[in-house]
Amino acid sequence: MKGTNIGEFEELVLLTIASQIDQAYSVLICDELERVTGRKVKLGVVHAVLNRLEEKNLLVSRLGEATKARGGRRKRFFEVSDTGKAALIKAKEQRDQLWSTIPGIVFDGLK
Repeated sequence: MKGTNIGEFEELVLLTIASQIDQAYSVLICDELERVTGRKVKLGVVHAVLNRLEEKNLLVSRLGEATKARGGRRKRFFEVSDTGKAALIKAKEQRDQLWSTIPGIVFDGLK
């Protein structure tokens, strides 16, 4: 199995997928990332990250039903795997541990 360490954008993608339960597909993921981060997110980049996360076994995908609205094409839906959930928990714990070591004075006056 490939490594389970995740980068910032991979973490954001996994969190977005987790927040959508079982309805996450690439366009929705892209739109939600843009809404939350305020950054322009390219669909091709999201596809590359989704493929990489699936190769790392951090998510799984399934094909939905073909629809007339999509010209008979099927959407690929993504879900965070148990390994992906563990990676997200590990990343959160690491971030929380680092945040807990920062003295409050460091951020005084920045609200």
